[in-house]
Amino acid sequence: MADMFVKQAKQYAEARPNYPEELFKFIASKTPKHELAWDVGTGSGQAAASLAPIYKNVIATDTSPKQLEFAIKLPNIRYQLTPPTMSITELEQNVATQSSVDLVTIATALHWFDLPQFYKQVKWVLKKPNGVIAAWTYYWPEINESVDAVFKSFHFVDYEPFREPQPKLVENKYMSIDFPFEPVDGVDNTGPFDQFVLEKLMDLDDYLTFIRSSSGYQTAKNRGVELLTDNMMEKFKVAWNSDGQSKKVARFPLYLRIGKVEN
Repeated sequence: MADMFVKQAKQYAEARPNYPEELFKFIASKTPKHELAWDVGTGSGQAAASLAPIYKNVIATDTSPKQLEFAIKLPNIRYQLTPPTMSITELEQNVATQSSVDLVTIATALHWFDLPQFYKQVKWVLKKPNGVIAAWTYYWPEINESVDAVFKSFHFVDYEPFREPQPKLVENKYMSIDFPFEPVDGVDNTGPFDQFVLEKLMDLDDYLTFIRSSSGYQTAKNRGVELLTDNMMEKFKVAWNSDGQSKKVARFPLYLRIGKVEN
């Protein structure tokens, strides 16, 4: 995963939307204490920066040094480069000691992980009982009928051959992803919950930058294929300008899985 996002790390940091404050308030309301959070696959630190005002300390890890270069710097966030797999000793050295973490978050990255190995680590670091894990994702931006129609054709014809299998878990809204945890207080299952929506004001360049920041686009680029051809760019331009508004609010429905560990 780290290699896939190296080349577009700057684009990723600039193009991705910020997560809504209500998401973090909801998640934080499920952790009895707010001392230490671990944000895994932090990328450019968007989730870590939102956790920082709520939790005393945040450890934010990623396997990509290039992504961490663009991470948001705050006094109580410690960014840590980690290997793709860690032993318990490495986990203790790089992240935290056993049963010391209140919350583990994974923002738009869980589908890339070796889940059985990762969940062992989560259960080792989380406080018991009631340490919380929250993982969420979002899909492509929804703009309007005209733009979305062009994108649908682009996605299922041009983009499809270069998609990795993991993002298909995102397309399925994390409904089928393995998530072996107990429901948090106040809900009767672990989700996915869909009451949160991301919004970002975009112009056409922002929208195209978002597409270029995706894993499928990068895979195609690495194989010498330019998905955003002149013809495709013109189709997006015509659709984008059809309502006379250069900037539009892009909506990203968000899907949350949240659970806790027992004793």
